[in-house]
Amino acid sequence: MEELPPQVQNMIAQLQQLQQQLQAVVTQKLQVESMLKESSAALEEVQNAPDDTPIFKVAGNVLVKVEKEKVIKELQEKKESYEIRLKALERQEERLKERIDEMQKKIRSMLVTRAG
Repeated sequence: MEELPPQVQNMIAQLQQLQQQLQAVVTQKLQVESMLKESSAALEEVQNAPDDTPIFKVAGNVLVKVEKEKVIKELQEKKESYEIRLKALERQEERLKERIDEMQKKIRSMLVTRAG
């Protein structure tokens, strides 16, 4: 079997790097989705709790009693932050998928041209 030209080998290496980047982005996206889901659930629980319900949050190794409105604000900010991060990761994922698709087409084209 004939060895691939250096240009094709380089493109294949770039493709592999793009695929690794995509996998990292997908992993981060899953983590952010999980944190977003957790924050949304916590926010809903706190918002639905009666006003006289004591609310606690973790501070290191202890639980600290906090005001309901303060917790709601913090959870809303966290949720918004996760939503922004998720959108950024989704855009990054889409760009990487497009670049991978383009690179695969170029490689196929070069191999077909070379074989023909």
